[in-house]
Amino acid sequence: MKRLQFQLPLFIGFLAVLWIFSASSLTVVLAQEPTATPAPQVSSTGMFITVITDEPQINVRLGPSSSIYPIVGTLLRGSTAPALGRSPGGDWVQIEFAGAPNNMGWVYSPLVQVSPGTLQISEPPPTPVPPATSTVDPTLAAQFTILATNTRLPTFTPPPPLVVPSYVDANVENEGDSVPLGVVIMSLGVFGFVGFFVSLFIRRR
Repeated sequence: MKRLQFQLPLFIGFLAVLWIFSASSLTVVLAQEPTATPAPQVSSTGMFITVITDEPQINVRLGPSSSIYPIVGTLLRGSTAPALGRSPGGDWVQIEFAGAPNNMGWVYSPLVQVSPGTLQISEPPPTPVPPATSTVDPTLAAQFTILATNTRLPTFTPPPPLVVPSYVDANVENEGDSVPLGVVIMSLGVFGFVGFFVSLFIRRR
């Protein structure tokens, strides 16, 4: 009995050591695998472009001109695309671009780096037709055209000369023909005194 009691703890300890060893041997440490850089997409020519501009992205246009052809998409800095050809002057590079008409677009060559090789000259696509503009019938428009007429400026007309009426006193006009009233009164006075003295003289006789 004592022998069994002595062996039981020894047996349990042996199992514990065995379990720890097996658990440590089964532990697998998973290390992060390095991410592989995706290989650039190449075209049938075996060439590709890489965006090297300092801007976040560049425009992809329908044709080799920024003033004629519209934008069909963008490429981020560092992205790649298969190169198909170049413009006659070499200023633009034709690339494969999903979503564009015929899955082809054009990028400005100073903004990208072309892989070693020689690109053939590609013909640019037809110039897009501008939207039709509404026209107005010239005959109808002429009916609503108002021509400005020359308005004669007012001319200055001097006023007629001012005529000041003159008034002539009737007494002044007849002054040469009539005797002044004072002379008449004095004459009557003189005649009165003369008559008075004559009448006194006659009475005394």
